[in-house]
Amino acid sequence: MFDKEKPYNDLPLLPPIGDIETTTILRKTITASRALSKLNGAITNLPNPQLFLDTIHLQEAKASSEIENIITTNDDLYQAIVADKKFDNPAAKEVISYKEALWHGLEHLEKKPFITTNLCIEIVQRIKQNTSGIRTTPGTTLSTNKGETIYTPPSGESIIRDKMSNLETFVNGPSPLDPLIKMALMHYQFEAIHPFADGNGRTGRILLLLYLKLEKLLDVPAIYLSDYIIHNKAAYYAKLRLVTEREEWEGWILFMLDMIETTAIKGLLSLGNIIDLMDNMTEEVKNKLPKAYSKELIEILFRLPYIKRQHLINGNLGTPKTVGNYLRDLEREGFLKSVKVGKEKLYLNYQLMEILEKQ
Repeated sequence: MFDKEKPYNDLPLLPPIGDIETTTILRKTITASRALSKLNGAITNLPNPQLFLDTIHLQEAKASSEIENIITTNDDLYQAIVADKKFDNPAAKEVISYKEALWHGLEHLEKKPFITTNLCIEIVQRIKQNTSGIRTTPGTTLSTNKGETIYTPPSGESIIRDKMSNLETFVNGPSPLDPLIKMALMHYQFEAIHPFADGNGRTGRILLLLYLKLEKLLDVPAIYLSDYIIHNKAAYYAKLRLVTEREEWEGWILFMLDMIETTAIKGLLSLGNIIDLMDNMTEEVKNKLPKAYSKELIEILFRLPYIKRQHLINGNLGTPKTVGNYLRDLEREGFLKSVKVGKEKLYLNYQLMEILEKQ
């Protein structure tokens, strides 16, 4: 029996016993899969599907960190990425660490297409920028803001590793379940095991993106699911608890499927807005600044909202003086706005930033 005050060492293994593919769940799976497929098609049909990944993954990192009350602004975040100045903003640093952890996971899957306990450890170490591993200290509890215990995860390294081993087998092995349903089960189980002293939530959300890549549901994992959780945070935690306390899987799986569907639809709309802006800017730069225009220049302007002269130099677009003139002309014509960060001048694609701010 579950007792919130005692370590849940009897956390059931995956898959759950019984039929969880209800008619309602299967119907929702169809619409969620369709939305995800449309987003995947739109991304893979881009001339450069990798172009927006930095921005999308930073937005995911920002949102996922915000769930843990690590708050930063888009300006602080993108300036910290681009500027030479060393930022003292700890929130921006944590968000950037999250993004680097996500990239590490994606690179790992390219070499070894498996989600493992060791990969989870590597991810949390990059998020936390330390050498933490599987939780070994007893006494871990999850509590409300008022200090009331709501859950005590499994305790003892060997028990935690056994639970993680089962999760590994479930995630990487064959299953009759729809992959999106399987993803919902995986996410619950990881959060219930709570294998680390800190960073479980962020690691678990990275695993969602890695799983979509692993199952080839998104060839390029250009989606940020954490935004949905931020806007439905109370429901997210309530439905997690209902699985633990009453084995109410349907509500949890439906929540996760709706997260996929809603986020994919929103991502498709946002992608369309960015592509429209990029197409319009391409034509305007061609007409107003034909000497500066190149396909490579436009791509640099849309890789991240902030750029600097060195980005154009690294892109082989000209000498420092030449690219400096390009940026000056782009600002004069209203495409960019300059901002001083320390002693450095950055240029903001403010129209791109406006689209990101609306998401």
